[in-house]
Amino acid sequence: MKRILLVKTSSLGDVIHNLPVIHDILKHHPDAQFDWVVEEGFADIPKLHPNVDEVFTVAVRRWKKHVFALKTWQEIIKCKRSLSSKAYDLVLDTQGLVKSAILTSFAQGVKHGYDKNSIREPFASRFYDQTYDIPYQQHAINRVRTLAAMSLGYPIPTDAPNYGIKGNAVIEEKLATELKAPYMMALHATSKDSKLWPKEEWVKLGFELNQQHYKLVLPWASETELARAKWIAERLPNALVLPKLSIAKVATVIANAKASIGVDTGLSHLSAALSIPTVAVYTDTKPELTGVMASSEAEVINLGGKHQTPPHTEVLASIQTLLSN
Repeated sequence: MKRILLVKTSSLGDVIHNLPVIHDILKHHPDAQFDWVVEEGFADIPKLHPNVDEVFTVAVRRWKKHVFALKTWQEIIKCKRSLSSKAYDLVLDTQGLVKSAILTSFAQGVKHGYDKNSIREPFASRFYDQTYDIPYQQHAINRVRTLAAMSLGYPIPTDAPNYGIKGNAVIEEKLATELKAPYMMALHATSKDSKLWPKEEWVKLGFELNQQHYKLVLPWASETELARAKWIAERLPNALVLPKLSIAKVATVIANAKASIGVDTGLSHLSAALSIPTVAVYTDTKPELTGVMASSEAEVINLGGKHQTPPHTEVLASIQTLLSN
């Protein structure tokens, strides 16, 4: 039996990218057991996976803001004690940052990670016992799957990723009733304004989906995102703005959608991980390296790229293609 600690702390999309390594490892080591180190705000993701036993939460983002506070150092000491309390056969840091490498160093076990030539912060490679040269010019999911394969000595996988999660959180009865009609997800919010798809395009798409008798469901996490969701919904007869939900509950809502339309955001990756047909719209990044990647059970279409704005007609055509397939 192999005990493995996965270190992938943030952000939402990156944590989702790490999920397929569990399925890959289990194919070659069926009795492997997994724990995971993750930022507190994204802990719902590894908890969705049935093969993750213990989730160690850290708060590096919060600690950095209050580095001199007594509570911060009490939490760091507690974190170190927790991570060092178990012995692992392998500790795998797929984050490749100094912060994740330091957390990796807290654990007992042989530590594996990227070498100095294939890591975002080269100093981090000094914390690993075994390092690997894995070229950057490939999708982020392929990189982490390759790192896991090289660390455990099995062939590098070439099949579609199996994320291994399902959305099964309990949804409040009132909201569940509102979601009985067929609906699609509008994953409209993202971390940078340059990644946003114009609100007007969302409205045009919403009217087209209304003609096909679909609701358009809009999640949000911040007040800015709520204001954007309300602006879109106020101009449509078929839009529903969700209440503020945990990631686990948003996953359940996504899991019951007919399809998702999303910008460059972690929720678009979550939709693909839940095997929902997904159209991802890119306006400021290259989907070849970090775009949504289809699971083995559902298709995705990535549209656009850097300095591009796909029109709603192209998005609608892509949705129809996915649903017809």
